[in-house]
Formats: sequence, C-alpha cells, structure tokens
Amino acid sequence: MGEIKIGRMVMGVCQTNCYFLYRDGAHDAIVVDPADKGANIYGALQKNGFRVTGILLTHGHFDHIWGLDALRDAANAAAEAEGQEPVKVYAGENERELLKSAEMNVSAAAGRACSTYADVYVKEGQEITLAGMTCKVIATPGHTAGGVCYYFEEAGFLVAGDTLFAESVGRTDFPTGSMSTLVRSIQEKLFVLPEETKVYPGHGESTTIGHEKKYNPYFG
Repeated sequence: MGEIKIGRMVMGVCQTNCYFLYRDGAHDAIVVDPADKGANIYGALQKNGFRVTGILLTHGHFDHIWGLDALRDAANAAAEAEGQEPVKVYAGENERELLKSAEMNVSAAAGRACSTYADVYVKEGQEITLAGMTCKVIATPGHTAGGVCYYFEEAGFLVAGDTLFAESVGRTDFPTGSMSTLVRSIQEKLFVLPEETKVYPGHGESTTIGHEKKYNPYFG
C-alpha cells in the first residue's frame, strides 16, 4: 500500500481548511470538514480521479459543515450508481445538538441557517478505518463540547479542527465552548503525542506538536 497523503482546499468566508486523505496511488479518499460548496468539493475530487468513501467532522460550526449535505448527497448518488455502500459521516458523540441547531452552530447568525447530522457518532479512543486508512478519535472538548481530533498514527499526523492552531488555539466564546476545558484537552490529549506529529488545523498553516509545546503562548 502507498503512504497516506493529505491535500487541502481552503474554502468559504472563514478560509476553512477542508482536507482530503488518500493512499498514494489509490482512488478512495476521506474528506474532513466540508466547509462550503459540497458539490464543488465532490467535483474537484472526482475530476482528479478520487472517490469519496467517508466524511469526518472535527466539530459542527457552520464554517466546517456548510458543504456537508451536498457532498454527502453527491457521494451517495455515485455510490448507489456503482453498487457501493452509502458514504457515512462521522462526528463526536457530544456534537449531535450543535450540528442540529442553527443557533448553536452559529449558521443562523452567519446568514445561512444549517441543520445537519452525522451518520455515526464516535467516542474517545475509537478507531475508524476508511479507504484503507485507520485513525484514532481523540475527544478534545473546549472549542465545542463534542469537538474531536483524528490521529493517523501510521502517517504521523493529526487533523485538529479548531482545537489547536499554529501558535494559537480555537476560540471558546460560541455555544458549548470553554477555554479551561480546551487548554486541558490540548495538554492532556494532544501534547502527549510524539513531538514530530504534524498538526493540520481547521484554519491556517500546519505545525507540529513539538513546536506548539514550545512556542504556543497559551501554554507556559
């Protein structure tokens, strides 16, 4: 099998990172946080020879889910036409309410109310295998109550959503947010990972666990 690769599309009003993961030489891909224009995400991947076989959500804020339903619909239409299993969406077990509520996920205030759902709600330590790739769910409440990160140990990287940024952390002033909880999540769940672990955040450029332990101003 080829090594795990990660690509990025920067999308929407908040310049959100929508990631896609695949094995080198393979056609099946996982999409993380379809930020907006789900049909465009699907079309771009299809044009480049990829088939969407799973969708992971780090959390349920509007700028990470606006493209979800259109992407899920397009992927499922293709799966049905090919006689494949339906494409499933995964999210943290404590994110149900936020995904459903346009007020809690801030989509109503952002001008385009959105209520959606995941097909599978995952919990701390659970492993997910999609497209021949396995990741471990790390529950990191704080930015939202049900926020999670996905750790691909084989590839040595973490898809962190809005939990941890390059020399910053996610905001906590939206519904279900808590700064003390977020800081604890990062210290206890993420900073125990190998220092060379590459971190792919929901906004901005990538970093490493080692760099953040040393230079992130939220941790002294």
